[in-house]
Amino acid sequence: MTSDTEDQTRSRRPLPRNTARSITVVSLILVSNVAAPALSQEKGPDSTNQGATPMDKINLENTQPGQNITPPAAQPDKRNPFIDDSKFSIQLRTFYFYRDKYDESVSEAWAVGGSLAYKSGYLFDRFAIGAVGYTSQPLYAPDDRDGTLLLAPGQDGYCVIGQLYGEIKLTDRIFGAIGRKEYNTPYVNKNDTRMTPNTFEGATFYGKAGGKEGGKDGVPEWRFGGGYLSQIKERNSDSFVWMSHDAGSDAERGVFLLGANVDWKQVSFGAIDYYCADVINIFYTEAKYSPLKGDGYELKFAAQFTDQRSIGDERLTGDNFSTNQWGVKTDLGLGDLTLTLAYTDTATGTDMRSPWGGYPGYTSVQVQDFFRAGEQAVLLRAAYDFSSAGLKGVSAYALWVHGFGVESPNHDEDEIDLNLQWTPQWEVLKGTSFRMRYAYVSQRGDDDPDIQDFRVIVNYDFPNP
Repeated sequence: MTSDTEDQTRSRRPLPRNTARSITVVSLILVSNVAAPALSQEKGPDSTNQGATPMDKINLENTQPGQNITPPAAQPDKRNPFIDDSKFSIQLRTFYFYRDKYDESVSEAWAVGGSLAYKSGYLFDRFAIGAVGYTSQPLYAPDDRDGTLLLAPGQDGYCVIGQLYGEIKLTDRIFGAIGRKEYNTPYVNKNDTRMTPNTFEGATFYGKAGGKEGGKDGVPEWRFGGGYLSQIKERNSDSFVWMSHDAGSDAERGVFLLGANVDWKQVSFGAIDYYCADVINIFYTEAKYSPLKGDGYELKFAAQFTDQRSIGDERLTGDNFSTNQWGVKTDLGLGDLTLTLAYTDTATGTDMRSPWGGYPGYTSVQVQDFFRAGEQAVLLRAAYDFSSAGLKGVSAYALWVHGFGVESPNHDEDEIDLNLQWTPQWEVLKGTSFRMRYAYVSQRGDDDPDIQDFRVIVNYDFPNP
């Protein structure tokens, strides 16, 4: 799974065929309240690519459905909060994907589908249940152009209950959950960049302590979470498999989560460690600092580091390995314009890995992750919100990444991405979002191969009545 982080095949492409991917994950987590929707683009200097989960956006708690099953006017006396507070949401999505690859093969499909979500109120103020069903069906899907990840292998449609869970309210700020649901961490996340997201099966807890609103009240806000994830349903699948099998191993392993994060005024810091017995240990940490913020401008700095290494019986590759990547990023917001400069550096020896979600690297973009062994990468990005120019809800960005330093027979790579998004403000189109994305990837080397990737996505979320 990948970046944009978004192409799962792309993240996996550099991995050896015998790469085992059984993983148990223990994570130190920077946990956020709300996960960004698949097609959203935040205001201000935020340059996170779709599909990636930075530390200050980690979320173990699902976003709540938005509509009450019973209209508020019909329930003046809440005698049964389990029913009266129940909510649901419906999202429709259509997605067109086209990619021609280095080997001149083509992947292409147009799909339609969406999701139906339900979340009950709390029984005895302690227990709630939730469920989400997903579907993706072909509108145009040539048999010889498989591989888009919009549909099941063979260009087939699918339906799946991707989430089915119970939630326990331990206190007003601490919760537990068991079953199948979404989770968002840097290396285990929903990566919602096709028709349906990754979802996971397991048991977790999550909560907050200290201040509120990200520590902006002067009291540091601590966020924490943990648990165990045994299985994953990938984006274009209708079944759950062991996390280890999904990673490429014949072992049967799950993922343990345990984490903490602190937000305080202009500073955010967290760390996450993913541990899989006899397979791999992945440690990730990230810090952000906003030293300047005023009327119409903001400056942000961020730094990240990942360490990955084999452990125990080394059932990932069969051999001992270790690698790491570090990166730095600066975002400068000037009114409606955001400028970004980022750099990452991967150690020699082996490629980085991201088997269960979008890759969190600062130079991981629409098609490439730029995490090959020995690879350094530089990203330049400019984003603009056209709302103040009279185009309400229209935003766009362009970026360029140059990857270099990889020894032959691999080569330097460049990627250029263009993105245009429109979230209409008209009442008749309320809840709709449109997005067009284009990427061009070129390699310097034998025959100078390239990739072209084009996507059109339309989402419709039924608005609250």
